[in-house]
Amino acid sequence: MANPWRGEVALVIDGQSHVMRLTLGALAELEAGLDSGSLMALVERFEGGAFTTRDVLALIVAGLRGGGWQGRSADLLVAEIAGGPMAAAKAAAELLARAFMLPGEEA
Repeated sequence: MANPWRGEVALVIDGQSHVMRLTLGALAELEAGLDSGSLMALVERFEGGAFTTRDVLALIVAGLRGGGWQGRSADLLVAEIAGGPMAAAKAAAELLARAFMLPGEEA
């Protein structure tokens, strides 16, 4: 079960629940893998609704890695995410919001 106070978000992939979390290492890996811009540019894309599926996938992979997953982004290309692309985008947005929340704020 995901603990939102720790910045965690749950996502079901291929019928198995995973806990995602953007640790500092996961954020650094995410930023290094972005094609353009910084983490702040990524946040702005999500806030403005201008994010791409590549953004969603990068966030999901970073969150999974922060949660201890040992897979690769290619593993997710054929995976079934419960709720489909919309659920994946929602989970990615929550993950990003929770990573930058101050104590006492809600995502």
